Amino acid sequence: MVEQLAGLADDRALLGRTSTAERVSDILRSRVADGYFPPGTRLSEDSIGGALGVSRNTLREAFRLLTHERLLVHELNRGVFVRVLTVEDVEDIYRTRALVECAVVRGLGAAPYPLRHLSDAVAAGEAAAAEDDWKAVGTANIHFHQELVALARSARTDELMRSVFAELRLAFHLVDDPRRLHEPYLTRNREILGALEAGERGAAERLLETYLADSLERVVEVYRRRVSAEHAP
Repeated sequence: MVEQLAGLADDRALLGRTSTAERVSDILRSRVADGYFPPGTRLSEDSIGGALGVSRNTLREAFRLLTHERLLVHELNRGVFVRVLTVEDVEDIYRTRALVECAVVRGLGAAPYPLRHLSDAVAAGEAAAAEDDWKAVGTANIHFHQELVALARSARTDELMRSVFAELRLAFHLVDDPRRLHEPYLTRNREILGALEAGERGAAERLLETYLADSLERVVEVYRRRVSAEHAP
């Protein structure tokens, strides 16, 4: 915990002179999504508040916001913890992803599309794989899908999916073999990008639909195995 708090103190500068619970929640959301505070971690008000230099009330409001986003959970007489997802949570996350991401691609209109950021995310994933950094591959994969959603140019959709992708990362952090989870999607991300570059919106949607179905099956498989192992007698 000491190492996490030392790193968190570096984020104090992000708060500026107009510290707000929303800014604190932005910082904590990013840290939770990046695995800085793994699922099941108890978040200390005193330690985190001291690291960020914010009041207890501000921090509690930030915790409340993130609890509403289902990233944290408050347990009576125990405190606030990073949420541990159930298999049903994971399945619901993927239902939401399929509804939103496929609809974004379907509604793109005529090519060409602004794909630079999407291409950068694909390249970042491939570079991370070459360095054998599979956690970074997972991060790049999330960025790929964030940029895909961003093609809708809808602030509301971006905000909705920001929380969904942060929840998804909670599941990824409990997977014990990130390479097996993420490696197959490097090629598939490249294929989706290629279809969009060619203006083949329908093909991209079909690729994405199959991609998400396969990803759900794989994530649930490894997630169910991990959760079962942790609760075995």
